[in-house]
Amino acid sequence: MALELPRSLSPSSVSTFKDCPQSFKFAYVDRLPQPPSVAASKGTLVHKALEYLMVRPGPERTLDAALTDLDRARAALSDDPDFTGLDLNEAGWRSFQTEAEQLVRKYFELEDPRTVVPIGLELKLSAQVGSTTVRGIIDRLELDANGDLVVTDYKTGSVPGELWENSRLGGVHMYALLCERMLGRRPVRVQLLYLSKPEAIIATPTEQSIGGVERKTSALWTAIERACERDDFRPKTGRLCDWCAFKAYCPAWGGDPERAVELRGPAALAPPLPLVTAADPAPSPGDQLLPTV
Repeated sequence: MALELPRSLSPSSVSTFKDCPQSFKFAYVDRLPQPPSVAASKGTLVHKALEYLMVRPGPERTLDAALTDLDRARAALSDDPDFTGLDLNEAGWRSFQTEAEQLVRKYFELEDPRTVVPIGLELKLSAQVGSTTVRGIIDRLELDANGDLVVTDYKTGSVPGELWENSRLGGVHMYALLCERMLGRRPVRVQLLYLSKPEAIIATPTEQSIGGVERKTSALWTAIERACERDDFRPKTGRLCDWCAFKAYCPAWGGDPERAVELRGPAALAPPLPLVTAADPAPSPGDQLLPTV
């Protein structure tokens, strides 16, 4: 039986399908929730702190202000399930907070935030590409000294090797496509700021690169349509499996994909209650309710 298509594509979902179609099915077709992870939650915290920093007037964007904004971000996210759901002991939380602070400090080795002219933070963009909608959230859209657009994406994970670099840049080239479609201007630069090293990976979008994103996105959507029509999402094993939230349910690792529904919680596993209509007599304590046929 054909499966329902995802509502749209994003740079992260495109990357997931390329890395492993089975993981894509779990996340974007079945829409299964993923348990919070230390790496993702730490990234959320640092992104929020840098967002607060960029809201400040340029001259106020100092390291001390950034550390204050990190505290603000902790307070703002304290009730978020991505944080309350983390299984960390006291030492684990200390390590988490220390590493987040280190990432914020290393950011200042990449650029002077006082010189940045942001015009959009956590900016949501969408555009029609072929027969699908592409959506994205840009960490920071800014103007350079010449008044041209620059797309900046913060990364809190490790810097990818050469073989993985192009795939990561594919995401920001997609952001460049969205800017061109929605704002009528192509960014002169897209950059990934890897805070952990720190290191910046920079690319210049061109008509050729934008056209390549369109063609590849359309081709990938066709592959997704075919996979949904046939219910054929094959797992692709590799080093990313060790970080996959769905590994326990993956057939490549001896798991049962049908059991992944338990990620939705106990209610998803409970059998449906029998129906009793208003016209039915109330059952006596000894009666057994049967489903309506």
